[in-house]
Amino acid sequence: MAEQKNKIENVQEAVVNRLHGDKVLWVIVFLLSLISIALIYSASSSLAYKQHTTNFGILLKHLRFIVFGIVALYICYKIPPKWYRMFSFPLFAFSIMLLVVTLLIGEKTNDAQRWLVVGGIKFQPAEFAKIAMVLYLARALEIMKIDTYKSFLIKIIAPIAVACILIMVGSISAALYMGLISFIILFLAGIKHSYLLKTIGLGAAGLVLLFVLHLASKPLTGENRGIFPRFDTAVERIKRHVTKSDAIDETATLSKREQQKIADESLQADMAQIAVKEGGLIGKGPGNSIQRHVLPHPYSDYVYAIIIEEYGMFGGLFVLMLYIWFFYRCVGIVKGCKTVFSAVTVGGLGTVIMVQAMLHILVNVGIFPVTGHTLPLVSLGGTSFVVVSSAIGIILSISRTKDDALAALEESRRLEKEQQKEERRREREAEKEIVVQESESPAENSVENYTDYTESYTETE
Repeated sequence: MAEQKNKIENVQEAVVNRLHGDKVLWVIVFLLSLISIALIYSASSSLAYKQHTTNFGILLKHLRFIVFGIVALYICYKIPPKWYRMFSFPLFAFSIMLLVVTLLIGEKTNDAQRWLVVGGIKFQPAEFAKIAMVLYLARALEIMKIDTYKSFLIKIIAPIAVACILIMVGSISAALYMGLISFIILFLAGIKHSYLLKTIGLGAAGLVLLFVLHLASKPLTGENRGIFPRFDTAVERIKRHVTKSDAIDETATLSKREQQKIADESLQADMAQIAVKEGGLIGKGPGNSIQRHVLPHPYSDYVYAIIIEEYGMFGGLFVLMLYIWFFYRCVGIVKGCKTVFSAVTVGGLGTVIMVQAMLHILVNVGIFPVTGHTLPLVSLGGTSFVVVSSAIGIILSISRTKDDALAALEESRRLEKEQQKEERRREREAEKEIVVQESESPAENSVENYTDYTESYTETE
């Protein structure tokens, strides 16, 4: 038994030693994946019923996504940062191309055309565009000279605006999310505040202009949808969130059919808040959620509400602290980066994951209107899970390179110190030999002087 235990410990130690970089990030990914497995198995009852399968069948599908995500993470982790630097612009151009193709032949779901199906694999190009955008900004800020606002608009803002407008056709919240991430990255990168303030004004004006174009294009499009059909959905969600209390008071004068329509429109947010309230401090226990049977998407858009209902506020705070801990480690990595590209990439990708997690949590607890963002590494979803895993792999790649460089520097310093110790040891030995020789020389000289003295004395007598 002792030998077997030692073998297991040696294997574990070998695995840990092979995982370079920030090992805390590996632990966070592992913990969130375990939480995801428990939550998806519990919250997928409604989905299993719709797909005529079982919770275990959904779990097996999710486990496959986790495996794909871990493989993607490890591949991105092993790729040196110089390759990300080299292909940052081509990757961003490729993401723009995918967004255009999505508008042309993309699959439509819930009145949103934001999916592509390639070889039987269904994914959202907007998710891939998040990483590509961060890499583009990191490389652009590193090599491009930005000395005027005009150059800033052309080199930085214009490409990001193109990506956001293409995403806006399928999701307003995703486009605004990318714009927010870009602004945060530029702010943290030290871009002049005057440039950022002007950009905010231009962005707001551009958003109003696009909304006007959408309204003007409604009569020219089929089913009166307009060129940005998700604008109507976003406006309705914001309106319901802001005027929710007034709407409740007004339902008394409406017909039962109208009252049911209003109730259906706010069903997701209402059921999520009920789940949060019923969770209490310690929750109902794993697998005992009630709202998972009535929430439309308890396994993806509202998984955090299920976490609180089953595990209470303590469970919700634990998950929240994992994301805060993750972002804190990313900040630590940024402080150790020596290049603009590495610092902006780690900070940008860490911000992408952290902001998405915060949006999901704020929506689930009723602070923000419904946006449809999943909880990173926890919610069910193949594209999102793989993309987030890839982003963490890139962060670990930069962390690994930094750690390897520090290790090499420490090793060179250690060798230098050992060499200095060896030189000092040799110097001390040489000094000892000189001292011995000097100590022997006076004795010999004294004997010779004594002999000479006695001889001279004898001759005198």
